[in-house]
Amino acid sequence: LVPKHSADGRDLWESCTFAPHRDAQGKVIGVIGLVRDVTERHLAEETFRSIVVGTASATGNDFFPSLVRHLATALRVRYAFITDCDDQKRAKALAFWNGDQFGEKFEFDISDTPCMKVLHGEICHYKEGLQSLFPLDAGLADWRAESYLGVPMLDREGRVIGHVAILDDKPMDRDPRAIDLVKIFAARAAAELKRQRAETELQGALQQVQSLQEKLEAENVYLQEEISKEHNFEEIVGNSRAIMEVLDRVETVAPTDSTVLITGETGCGKELIARAIHSHGSRKHRPLVKLNCGAIPTGLVESELFGHMKGAFTGALERRTGRFELADCGTLFLDEVSELPPDTQVKLLRVLQEHEFEPLGSSRTIKVNVRIIAASNRDLEKAVHEGRFRADLYYRLNVLPIVLPPLRQRRSDIPLLTVFFVERFARQFGKQITGIAQDTMDLLSRYDWPGNIRELQNVVERAVVLSRGPLLKLGADLLPAASAAMASTDEVADLNPLHSHDATGDSSSLEQVERRHIQSVLQKTDWVIEGERGAAKILDLHPNTLRSRMKKLGIERASLNPALPATKSRAHEAITN
Repeated sequence: LVPKHSADGRDLWESCTFAPHRDAQGKVIGVIGLVRDVTERHLAEETFRSIVVGTASATGNDFFPSLVRHLATALRVRYAFITDCDDQKRAKALAFWNGDQFGEKFEFDISDTPCMKVLHGEICHYKEGLQSLFPLDAGLADWRAESYLGVPMLDREGRVIGHVAILDDKPMDRDPRAIDLVKIFAARAAAELKRQRAETELQGALQQVQSLQEKLEAENVYLQEEISKEHNFEEIVGNSRAIMEVLDRVETVAPTDSTVLITGETGCGKELIARAIHSHGSRKHRPLVKLNCGAIPTGLVESELFGHMKGAFTGALERRTGRFELADCGTLFLDEVSELPPDTQVKLLRVLQEHEFEPLGSSRTIKVNVRIIAASNRDLEKAVHEGRFRADLYYRLNVLPIVLPPLRQRRSDIPLLTVFFVERFARQFGKQITGIAQDTMDLLSRYDWPGNIRELQNVVERAVVLSRGPLLKLGADLLPAASAAMASTDEVADLNPLHSHDATGDSSSLEQVERRHIQSVLQKTDWVIEGERGAAKILDLHPNTLRSRMKKLGIERASLNPALPATKSRAHEAITN
């Protein structure tokens, strides 16, 4: 290449090629030369090289500003910008070179602009008169733009994802080399835009994974806390008609996803009923998340239910996942739901209706799929009438009601529960207890148990801890206010036939307590099982259930010796609290 200066002062570049000229004998007699004007090619190569060098070190968000700057400089135009456009309706500038500095990014509707055809896939060149061609494009007048060249940016599938445009305030001749150059860098810009989009999608996916990980970690912490807690009862023990009706109800409602409202006095077993419903339903492989609404301070209930973002309130040092989010696709058990503050009742109603909520301090709506099991030891209908509980929330919760009977209404289960707890605490405390004093069983059966099964559990636990021998005895002092809560002797005689036995302290083995109980009733009824005066009626059992118990315990009419071996009764699988 040989540089030259033209007569008008322009820089020219010529390509010179020389070869020897020989005669017929091969002797060099001269030189043949070929001179070509390669100014345009050289300038194009230099332009390309300057853009490549200028953008080589620019990566990420710096690439687009670097490209428009070097593109405008190399092509000697005043303006250059790159856009991002997916919908072929609106474009957003990723970078803008405005003469001698970067301009502010902008967003515009592409209709009635020179960019419209470009963003539909055409290469467009307007040599001059740009403002008159597009009079509705106010930006052209502001820039005093006269000419325009636009090249679409395409992805690998040929879809338009943006464009590169250069404009000038003077006419711009159509230059195939300039168009080819812009096409090259439009392809490079498209690749960078796709890379950035993929990176954004990846970051979004990573954030989603991180959010899911945080949720799983919170769920794991919650489940570990649940495992470390000792549940009040691990089985529902009893075969009375009252508890059997409850279990039948549980079996009916468990397979559905409908909301369940469990009511009953404190200590009747509401939580274990909730566990039984969950474990027999379609969500049993997902967690059962609990919240005792009465145990959480009023100001923190909403945070516990719906979670909060970092900085949502004083002391919110990190994001907390709420119980609803933890229970997604599982079951949420709201114990003592009657204690919810009015504001929280409104938000709970919204979740029940729309299955969505916003954590405290966040505008992001979270959708959840949660089955609600609520419980209360209060009369919710009365609370509604008194204005302490929302009527619409009550109706939403009371879809499938289950009412748990107090222990005093299922006295025939007291011996079974007593044996269950004695065995449990004897194992726990390493005690060797083989029998229960008859007067102890009488005392337990006569007591009204205002604290229900939880109170019975505590009394038996104390008795086992204080027991000094293999025979469990219960002093009257271990039964709080026993004398005031006793049923009359005549009344108990019908409810608890054990009372007719010798109450001098004669002991019964744990395996024989139930057997002796049933034998006593059978003797009083002259072995009549069915009917109003039959043993099944007194024991509050179905006749077939009683016959099954007699068979398992080896009870026959001729077998009245309490020392005979008996098969231990198997407590009805599962529930009490």
